[in-house]
Parts: sequence; C-alpha cells; structure tokens
Amino acid sequence: MNAFLQAILLPLMNSIQFTFEEKDRETITVKAELGDSILETALKNGIEIHHNCGGVCACSTCHVYLDQGEDLVEEISDKEEDFIDRARSPKLTSRLSCQCEILKEGLLHVEVPDQTIIQGE
Repeated sequence: MNAFLQAILLPLMNSIQFTFEEKDRETITVKAELGDSILETALKNGIEIHHNCGGVCACSTCHVYLDQGEDLVEEISDKEEDFIDRARSPKLTSRLSCQCEILKEGLLHVEVPDQTIIQGE
C-alpha cells in the first residue's frame, strides 16, 4: 500500500500509529488485530519494542505512552501499574505494551520511548 493510501485508509480501520522519541525514526501506522497486544502488533510489523520478560508483565522494558485509544484496550491492572512505576520516565499515559490487548476497533496512538539505553530483547 503506498503512503498516500495508507494515510487515508488505515485510520478508518483498526490500526496503531507508532511515533518514536528517537528523532531519526519516522511515524509508522499499521493494521491491528483484535485480541493482539500493542507489543504483538509491533513485532508482527517489524517494529522493535524491547520485551525482556517475553510479554508476561514481569518487567517494564516494553513501556510505551498510549496517547490515544485507552478505551480500545484492556484496562490497566494493579500489577501493570506496579511495573510502570519502575519504568524510565513514566507519564500518566504510560502502559506496558504487552498488557494492552486490543478489545475494540479504532485508532491508537502509541509513542515508543527511546530504547537505545535498554539492554536485552
């Protein structure tokens, strides 16, 4: 799909727009499947988000900022909140991408923090 069509059609479907704190990375919008997490969607589309624990809510390396679409994903759990408190530079919009299962169709805006200093997967 060319960039023009992608910009028009993807927001009409279930999709995630990824932006990055790393200034040399371009915004990417991808189709998302209901039942997948933000992390799974990213990895399926070649977008690397660190996930040292393998996506089981046992670390904070897959921390992202969910700037739009919080009503489209699983509610935050107490366990997830505990790990977000350990993340680097948490904000009110912070979530663990492995815990954000997509439950409803719509457009999510996700900002991926700079991961260049995180070691691991």
